[in-house]
Amino acid sequence: MKPQVYSQTGAGTTDPYVVNTNSQLVNIGIAVVVTGTVNYTVQHTYDSPSGFTTWFNDGTLASKTANGETNIAFPVSGIQLVVNSGTGTATMTVVQAGIA
Repeated sequence: MKPQVYSQTGAGTTDPYVVNTNSQLVNIGIAVVVTGTVNYTVQHTYDSPSGFTTWFNDGTLASKTANGETNIAFPVSGIQLVVNSGTGTATMTVVQAGIA
């Protein structure tokens, strides 16, 4: 699939990336690039896209302040970026394997 980009300036949460759960393989690459000063966390959920409620912090990208990357190789339904604090910008790019 094409890369999807989400940015958050200052404290707050991006709209979630809705994972294509119809894909046979779950291979999702995630990169976060920081501009300025921020503390951010990438989260995923197993809940339905119509009612995301419970989010889990990524084991690699939780409470980070520098550029980072991770991947998800298990089924999830959504991914979001949370800027916990700071005045800079965090930009998350998500690429999911599968049909274009």
